[in-house]
Amino acid sequence: MQLIIKNACIHRGNGLCDLAVDGGKFVAIAPDLPTHGASRVLDLGGNYLAPPFVDSHFHLDSVLSLGQPRHNQSGTLFEGIQIWGELKRNVTREAMVERATHYCKWAIAQGIGAIRSHVDVSEITLTTAEALLEVREAMKPYLTIQLVAFPQDGYLRVPGQINRMTRALDMGVEIIGGIPHGERTMQDGAESIRLLCELAASRGLRVDMHCDESDDPLSRHIESLAYQTQRLGLHGRVTGSHLTSMHSMDSYYVSKLLSLMAEADIHAVANPLINITLQGRHDTYPKRRGLTRIPEMLAQGINVSLGHDCVMDPWYAMGRADMLEVASMAWHLTQMTRPEHSEVMLDLITENGAKTLGLDDYGIRVGNPASFVVLQAKSAADALRLKPNRLLVVRDGVVLAESPPHQSTLTLGGDSSCVSFS
Repeated sequence: MQLIIKNACIHRGNGLCDLAVDGGKFVAIAPDLPTHGASRVLDLGGNYLAPPFVDSHFHLDSVLSLGQPRHNQSGTLFEGIQIWGELKRNVTREAMVERATHYCKWAIAQGIGAIRSHVDVSEITLTTAEALLEVREAMKPYLTIQLVAFPQDGYLRVPGQINRMTRALDMGVEIIGGIPHGERTMQDGAESIRLLCELAASRGLRVDMHCDESDDPLSRHIESLAYQTQRLGLHGRVTGSHLTSMHSMDSYYVSKLLSLMAEADIHAVANPLINITLQGRHDTYPKRRGLTRIPEMLAQGINVSLGHDCVMDPWYAMGRADMLEVASMAWHLTQMTRPEHSEVMLDLITENGAKTLGLDDYGIRVGNPASFVVLQAKSAADALRLKPNRLLVVRDGVVLAESPPHQSTLTLGGDSSCVSFS
């Protein structure tokens, strides 16, 4: 027996528990496990142990490019796309690999175990795909990276894009993306969904589309995505990301739409930090939040997970690879504030994300790889409130990152005390 972990507060567990790790896997999870024969015993003292965080939607190609070649002055999605268009024409493979690798180290230190990254395949050279395939391979022992071939400028809108999509898939990009609301017409958007889903069906691949990232309530491409998923038998393999127009839709129509999504077993990904920042820019007051209908989808049985989307790039100037910050923003925006909702929010960045990505052997269970993150927190609510230190990040039984507990020492009237905010 290599490692015994004592007194862990396990996500979705009941009370404190012990875990035994051997050969890189969980071999026992129970109260009061014996410690004889263990090479290391680690007492968590009631701190929170969760599965690795899953970022269901990200852009590693643009990460950490803030200010290159200029800043987004309007703060809109459209200016961000313009700036990225200017940058990607001159970006080098080496620069992109360096930025993405640097961010991956942040992600690992923050307890992220898997990232699904969209890769812009609109450029003839496919430099972005080459760079991120290199990063995916280099990070494989430490971080799972899935790559989505994303036609940022439109699948039908740009000449030659159909060929570039095929080339990117042949290079090893494993998921098919799309942006139907970015096509020239609603009809072209629906046609792009049909073609891309048929391509996925023919290759046995998953689909993850930027879908209805708009304040326009008439942007209803998720309906077409659900239809094509049903028609082609792609159930459980298709994801609609963003879905912000649903925030502006008539509730009667949404009640129909949600049942269609549930029938097709479509995954939904919301990106709270980015959605609240980019959407509603044309509103005066009241201002729309732009976040899709997470509580209603969960109630319908639709698998919902969360993404960070962007960090320090043309669309979002903030971020530090903290999925707890993403979940905290979702907690606020959805008004899911009942005590039990804190664990639901952590589900959205752990188990639900793993389901979206189709990850096998994920979670704190006997026989699974011993991959987990230990937080300086005593509960799910504490984790959301504090966004605490990651005391320990472990993958397959190997410690990848450690951090000392955070506390402040106060001296008041000659008396000293420690404050840890928990």
